[in-house]
Amino acid sequence: MNVDTLLHQYFPVADNVCIELFDEKNIQQVYRRLVEVLIHQPEVETSLLQAMSYCFYEVMDNVLIHSGKTVGIVITNYSEEQHLIQILVADDGMGIQASLAQNNEYSSITEPQALEYCIKDRVSDGKGMGFGLYSTSRLINTAGHKLIIRSGSHTLTANGDMRVSESEPWGGTIVYFELRANMDIDPSSVVDHRTDPAEEFNELFLENHTGLEKLW
Repeated sequence: MNVDTLLHQYFPVADNVCIELFDEKNIQQVYRRLVEVLIHQPEVETSLLQAMSYCFYEVMDNVLIHSGKTVGIVITNYSEEQHLIQILVADDGMGIQASLAQNNEYSSITEPQALEYCIKDRVSDGKGMGFGLYSTSRLINTAGHKLIIRSGSHTLTANGDMRVSESEPWGGTIVYFELRANMDIDPSSVVDHRTDPAEEFNELFLENHTGLEKLW
């Protein structure tokens, strides 16, 4: 994967990005390390982090489950001035169309259709629940600026409306999204009340954590 290309296209003015490679051995450590960076930003709302952390891990995990590759890359940035969180997760695997085509229900869909379907509820290649990108799209609708999913020679862009267009080819999948960091939201509504992301986040990040008075 060409990291310089990703930085140029998705983080053109960011000067303090975090870049990490992850695999099945270190995904938890990488995920926790990047979320910890945001926890220590005083302007970032805890409720937003509770929903974001759930979706963030799901998108990372999708790489290891669905791409056919064992390694992915994640790039994050926080702009205090813009109250903006940027997250990108990418792989150089089989792509969304080929992944969904492993499920007989989606074996004949086109690449643009695959991008449209992948953010719908319970759409999967059969190896997962089809909930990660669906919940991420709900997060963007609640507190986001933009969601971009790029795979093959097409890109889905959702920023108020949704459109799929032809784009420069990418051998694999890129998921990029921007969040308004200072928004107070209901994290349970983002996941359609199917789990409790606030409780999961608090148990993982806040228990036995010092110096978090700003969160209360």
